[in-house]
Amino acid sequence: MLEYAGGWAWGYRAGDHAVGYVEAIALADPIAPTHIVCEAHAPVTPDSRVNAPLIASLPMGALLHGAECGPCLTTEYGCVSLAHLRPITEHEDDPVVVAERLLGAPWRDGGRSEHGIDPGGLIQLALGLCGVDAPRFADLLDEMGEAVEGPARRGDLAIADDVAGLMIDDLMMIHASRAAGKVTVEPLSLFDARLRRLPL
Repeated sequence: MLEYAGGWAWGYRAGDHAVGYVEAIALADPIAPTHIVCEAHAPVTPDSRVNAPLIASLPMGALLHGAECGPCLTTEYGCVSLAHLRPITEHEDDPVVVAERLLGAPWRDGGRSEHGIDPGGLIQLALGLCGVDAPRFADLLDEMGEAVEGPARRGDLAIADDVAGLMIDDLMMIHASRAAGKVTVEPLSLFDARLRRLPL
């Protein structure tokens, strides 16, 4: 945190240095996470009963600290099904599979969840769950990996002026599209894009 004023704290995220505001009352001492939400969202219930009421929902990429108890992770906020989580030390193998979990999520500038997401947010989440740190903003993605000459491969980054996505194969790309208003799959040939390959 860099500054407090009027009940708000201004600072940056330790992981990617994206700056922003958060209500000061929401801040607490950091706790080492044990799990990460790997699905589009993770329902939170007060206990592990099958019919327990929903009390909250956590977005993909949310970090949790808790203890595994049967099929749930018990946290200070409630219970979360382990089916929606992954231990923090385990990584996904394919960023495209992660991105596909957010197909249809609405496009929203600055968004990073199923409720609204932009190109940088989609790529950061998809790569982050695979253990690859990515910048929050699409204009910084040109510095990742190595330039690709020749056909695209699954998982390559495709970057154009206002477009950034992940290649599904040598022809199709998944991205958060401003024009479509959502996360969608489109042919790379629609864009004058550069390709970058990451060491996945």
